Amino acid sequence: MSQHSLKVTSTDTDSRIDVFIARALPDDIPSRMFVQRLLEAGRIQVNGKAVTKANHRLHEGDAVQVDIELADYPDERIKPEAVELDVVYEDEDIIALNKPAGMTVHPASGHYGGTLVNALVHHVNELSDVNGPKRPGIVHRLDKETSGIILIAKTNMAHARLAKQFEGHTVEKKYVALVEGVVQFDEGVVEAPIGQHTKYHDMRRIAPEGEGKAAVTYYQVLKRHKDRTLIALFPETGRTHQLRLHMQHIHHAILGDDKYGHKGTFSRLALHAQAIFFEHPTNKDPMEISVPLPQEFAPFL
Repeated sequence: MSQHSLKVTSTDTDSRIDVFIARALPDDIPSRMFVQRLLEAGRIQVNGKAVTKANHRLHEGDAVQVDIELADYPDERIKPEAVELDVVYEDEDIIALNKPAGMTVHPASGHYGGTLVNALVHHVNELSDVNGPKRPGIVHRLDKETSGIILIAKTNMAHARLAKQFEGHTVEKKYVALVEGVVQFDEGVVEAPIGQHTKYHDMRRIAPEGEGKAAVTYYQVLKRHKDRTLIALFPETGRTHQLRLHMQHIHHAILGDDKYGHKGTFSRLALHAQAIFFEHPTNKDPMEISVPLPQEFAPFL
């Protein structure tokens, strides 16, 4: 079972519960009809009480609990696909992959094929099912447009132990990005809370004071160019679109970012997960896995 705890803000006051949940959990909720099934099954609570009506209106401060069982998802969604994977490391517990830019990590509403998960199901006989059948093995995620290292769990034990490390912020990740303009300071930190976008469900925003979730990103300049900077990014937290939003927030949007910057500035989103540092979930050995920068970055090294 996957569980989600949501807090209703002033922006969502008087929203229907089916609309609110579908907007707040786009990666887990394929449609408002799916929310209706959860309501009928008694899997949605507001302030500790089960709600069964899709037109239930929410109020600021309401606590919404959504519980999703594996059986809620149609089994036929995940189909094995013989897509080549760039396997960087693999043992009986975990896999580390170098995901290409443009590949979605797992199926979602209206997009059930061509994902990393479809390729994984073909590649591996056993994957963890902690996050449900839509996301076998997926412990964390990368945006579709982002390339680089992603960890996969083969067993539920490995998944649980890796997830605990992510939750405890003991996993360290290094990203490399090309950003607009010349970054003035050699290193720095961006601290700005992130919340749901008020209009677009697939976007986030820098939240006003007192709202959103805390988000912290450290950065270090690697090389400056005339009108852009190659920069290393070290997220302390793992909010959706955190690095993209934080760079835009300090007026150095990541090149090629069609959501928070300017798409035409690069051939793709110029963001790459280059390295990850963690403890092996079984033997407890410290692990450092890294991959080279994409070819598109070569002119700026």
